[in-house]
Amino acid sequence: MLRPGLIFARGPATIAVMPIADASNDPLAAQMAANVSGRLTDGLAKIENIRVLAPDMAASKADFVVKGELQRSEHAWTIRVRMTATDTGEVKWTASHSVAVTEDMDVPLQQSRLAAGVGHALAVRLNELLNADPRSAAKSKVVIEQATAHINQTSPERFKAAQAMLEQALTEDPDDTDVQIALAALLMRGVQMVWLSGAEREVAETKAEAVLQQTLRAKPNHIPANEAYCRFLNATNQFGSSLVACARALSFDPWNGIALYHIGLAQIQTGRFEDALATFKQADRFDTPQVSRWTWMIGAGWANMLMGRAEDAVPWLQKSIAITAASGRTHMLLAAAYQQMGKTEEARAAMEKGRELRPGSTYHNVPTPKKNSSPVYIEAAERIMQLMVAAGLPAS
Repeated sequence: MLRPGLIFARGPATIAVMPIADASNDPLAAQMAANVSGRLTDGLAKIENIRVLAPDMAASKADFVVKGELQRSEHAWTIRVRMTATDTGEVKWTASHSVAVTEDMDVPLQQSRLAAGVGHALAVRLNELLNADPRSAAKSKVVIEQATAHINQTSPERFKAAQAMLEQALTEDPDDTDVQIALAALLMRGVQMVWLSGAEREVAETKAEAVLQQTLRAKPNHIPANEAYCRFLNATNQFGSSLVACARALSFDPWNGIALYHIGLAQIQTGRFEDALATFKQADRFDTPQVSRWTWMIGAGWANMLMGRAEDAVPWLQKSIAITAASGRTHMLLAAAYQQMGKTEEARAAMEKGRELRPGSTYHNVPTPKKNSSPVYIEAAERIMQLMVAAGLPAS
């Protein structure tokens, strides 16, 4: 059933989510399990290329059945879920996810994160099964791992070595979609790290776009391809197209925080600050994938600053910095927020840290490119830049 093309030949794959079990006699746990089941089912029902069936039809109609158990400890909820193929009984996927029980996290947020934690992983696994290409998977994995190892310590030299590896692999197998996606992502990393200049940058952007479009022609429903194209369009200031591409990625994984983050960025650049803030908050409610959580936190802080809400921005920016200092931009935004609040000492300290992380920063090279940006965004961004200058960012 899972051979490439066979599922599509007979229609969308079908899946049934059984009610999540609760081994305790705690009414609160039973209600939590029921709500998480409902959220998980509702999310899966949004996925474009599968159909979700009622639980009582699972045994005879569904291709896959999802079953789970929910347990509560003193400090956390833990959900364990598995997916089996109904025709063979083979376990195709298992996962567990825990959510802390804290004073600052209400019950609906706990439910959202429990459902998203397993829903995101399940959506990715389903997508892998429906887009599997066993011919090249093993070889691709080795090449991509080696290329990634070369740029773990980022430098222009390592970038070139990784690029050569991936381009050689693509020459040997031009239809390998995993290598296509890895090469496009690497090229855009070179652009964003300013390792490519002038004509080189234009060549890299053109090549990355061509590669991703080739991938999407071959696998239009592939999450990594749609996600990579979403990021590419955002990075090249094609904001209208980016919104469409990112929404396409969400149609195969409704809990995809990376796609939500890039939608929020496009909304910011088009002057839709309130919409962007709502999008970043939605990504935070899902918190998937957790490795990217610092991104939507800085996004929420940025959106608040663009609307002049420094006090609301500060907690988001502080939480982002606590996860990763990133490139120094977060500290500079924090400096602008403190400056607006009249906390000049804190502003200067934050700016000093930002400049330490991003040497050579000035008023001219810190802002994002303005190509295709809304006049509303440009005006609001200029206010933030003036606050950064007042906090110690060199004017030239």
